[in-house]
Amino acid sequence: MTEQTLDLVVYLNGELVPLSEASIPVLDRGFIFGDGIYEVVPLYAGEHGLTPFRFKEHLARLSRSLAKVGIENPFDDDGWRALLARVVEANAGEGAHAGGHWLAYIQVTRGVAKRGHAFPADIRPTVLMMLNPLRLPDDAVRERGVRCVSAEDRRWLHCDIKSVSLLGNVLMAEHAAKNDAFETIQFRDGMLTEASSANVWVVKGGELVAPLRDHKILEGIRYGLIEELARECGIRFSARDVPEAELRAADEILISSATKEVLPVTDLDGAPVGSGKPGPVYAALYSAYQRAKAREARI
Repeated sequence: MTEQTLDLVVYLNGELVPLSEASIPVLDRGFIFGDGIYEVVPLYAGEHGLTPFRFKEHLARLSRSLAKVGIENPFDDDGWRALLARVVEANAGEGAHAGGHWLAYIQVTRGVAKRGHAFPADIRPTVLMMLNPLRLPDDAVRERGVRCVSAEDRRWLHCDIKSVSLLGNVLMAEHAAKNDAFETIQFRDGMLTEASSANVWVVKGGELVAPLRDHKILEGIRYGLIEELARECGIRFSARDVPEAELRAADEILISSATKEVLPVTDLDGAPVGSGKPGPVYAALYSAYQRAKAREARI
């Protein structure tokens, strides 16, 4: 961690404390079992300070994920908004009000209990919220696009739950790093699923295609946003199974996430994607994405 990160103030179980002093018991089920849920929300600096982008949608996904694993949501939407405002205000001296974009990280675990696999009764969830600077890809990366590699998707079959149990994703991120790639794009039974930390989009003949929103992928908040932006730009969109061969024959491949926004993939496994350069659908969606940010955050 950087010194700046260690100086930031976090919310942990009702208290605002420096990150360097925040701690949880060893028997927290998030630590022992990965028994917890998280969200990552971009905060864009605009005319009215930091504005969370698509916060309603992030909170809805947080609520869905908590419900799917049987953890009670500790706050309603207004409570989460008030908590975020507290954390931002607590970090004003570290630059959270002075320009620059940030990320809010939210984590809720089942709580602390004697180690045992089944859900314990009557325990209180552990709640963490912290901020980190948001480092978006620079212009040079966007102009050349990114290189990705591929691998078989061997994760569990509840990828729709945004769980802190991320070992499968970590291994795929490491696979990309070892191969000097930006991301690993995954396939299950010959069909596209997602990257290690991003949704994947395919463009062919001007049509934008995405895998179905089911248990095999995490429905990124940008999934719904990019579908909206495609309509705004007059780009045809469909959600369906995407065979591996179709991805490899794509005119364009895009990836999207909170930290990437939308990025062009110009090389997959050492072969150029389409022309080997960012394409027109990417350019249109990236511009539309910036307009959406400007509307919501008044950047």
